[in-house]
Amino acid sequence: MKTLFSFLILTLLFFGCTHPGKKANAKILTDKNILYRNEKQLTDVIIYDVFSPPVSSRIYAYTSLASYEALRFSKPGYLSIAEKLHGFSTMPVPEKNKAYNFLLAATKAFFTVAEKVTFSKDTLVNYETNVFNDFQLSLDKDIYDRSIAFGESVGNKILERTKVDMYQQTRGMAKFLGSTETGKWRPTPPDYSDAAEPYWSMIMPLAVDSASQISCAKPPDYDTSKTSEFFKNVNEVYTIGKSLTDSQRIIAKYWDDNPFVIEHSGHLMFGNKKVTPVGHWMGITTLACQVKNVDAVEAAKTYVLTSVAMYDVIITCWKEKFRSLVIRPITVINETIDRYWEPFLQTPAFPEHSSGHSGISAAAATILTKRFGNNFSFNDTTEHQYIGMTRSFQSFDQAALEASLSRIYGGIHYRTGVDAGAQQGRDVGNYILNKFFPPSYETKN
Repeated sequence: MKTLFSFLILTLLFFGCTHPGKKANAKILTDKNILYRNEKQLTDVIIYDVFSPPVSSRIYAYTSLASYEALRFSKPGYLSIAEKLHGFSTMPVPEKNKAYNFLLAATKAFFTVAEKVTFSKDTLVNYETNVFNDFQLSLDKDIYDRSIAFGESVGNKILERTKVDMYQQTRGMAKFLGSTETGKWRPTPPDYSDAAEPYWSMIMPLAVDSASQISCAKPPDYDTSKTSEFFKNVNEVYTIGKSLTDSQRIIAKYWDDNPFVIEHSGHLMFGNKKVTPVGHWMGITTLACQVKNVDAVEAAKTYVLTSVAMYDVIITCWKEKFRSLVIRPITVINETIDRYWEPFLQTPAFPEHSSGHSGISAAAATILTKRFGNNFSFNDTTEHQYIGMTRSFQSFDQAALEASLSRIYGGIHYRTGVDAGAQQGRDVGNYILNKFFPPSYETKN
C-alpha cells in the first residue's frame, strides 16, 4: 500500500493536476510526437524563409540543444551536452522538489530559440499557441507556469551563444564575386549569383576546436590537359551528364535539396523552394527515432548529436571551399569542352571542393549508424511533401553514398569533391561520437 501511495505521489509531481472544470488532454503530457511535430514546424519555416544550408544548420543545432537541455531532467542520468560544447556557460537547472512537465519546458525552450533565429515568427507563434493551450488544459497552473519559465530560461541561455558565434558580424561583410585567377571559382549560370556565405568558416564551431581542425583531401591542381587528374574528373562529369540514365536522374533530383532554385521559362523567372540537405537529414532522424520508438529524451539527444555534426562539418567544409576556390564543372566544361553543356541540377553559388552535401550526409549517417545500427532499413518519406518522391535504403551509409553520387549525376561536383566532403563528414561525426559516447557505449539495435 505504501509503494502504491508513493507511486501516485510521483505521478502527480511529474504530470501535475488538471484544472477544475476543464477537459484534460492527458496524452499531451507524455506525447513524444510533440518533438517530431516541433521539428516539422521548424523545417517548414526554414523552407519558407529560404535559409541556406549553413544558416539552417545553425538553426537546427541551437533549437535542438535548447529542447534537449530542458527535457533531459525528465529521466535520470542525462548530462548537459551544451556545457561540453564551445561557448556555453552553465545551463539552468529546475528547482529541487518542485513539479515540472519537462516536455512542455522543452517545447518552450525550442521555440524561444526558434523565434529569434528565424524570420516567420508569426507562423511559429500560431503553432505554439495551440500546443501550449493543450498543456494548459491538462496541467495545474503552478506546474504549467513553472515549466514554461524553466523552458524559457534554457532557451535564453542557449541564445546567449548566438550573440557571440560571429554570425551577426558576418552578415555585414563584403560580397564575394569570385576570383579572376585561372581555374578558380567564378559565379555560374543561369543567374551568376555572388557566393553564398563566403565567411562561414569564421562561425564558432560547437564541438570541433576550429574550422581547420578536420581537413580533407586537397583537390587536384587545375590542369586542362587531357591526361591530368583534374581533367579526368571534369570529363567524367561531362560524360555522365551527356547520357544520364533514368535512375541517375531520379537520384540527382531526389537529393537536390537546393533551398531556392530559380526556374527560367522564356522571360519569366520564379523561385522553387525546397528543403535543405540539413533539413532532409533531420527528417531522416525523425523517421529513425519513430521506427525504433525511442523515448522523448533519446529522440532529443539524437537530434542534438546529428545537428551538431552537420553544423560543424559545414564550417570545416566552407573553410576548404574558400581556401581552394575550385572552379565548378559548368564553367570549365563550357570553356574547354562544350560551350552548350548544362548540368542536370542548378549549380549552387559557392566553390566546388569539398562537397557540403556529401559532408552533411556522411556526418549525419555516422551519428545515426552509431545510434541505430549498421543495417537500419528505412523508407525515406522526408521529400514526399515537397517533390512527391520517396526512396528506400538499407542503411544510413547507403543513403549518404547516394547523396554524394547525386552531385556527380547532377553535374555540379567532381568525384574528388564528393569523396573529400564525405571524408570530412565521417571524421567530424566520429569526433563528436568520441567526445560524447564512452568507449563502452553499445548501439541499441
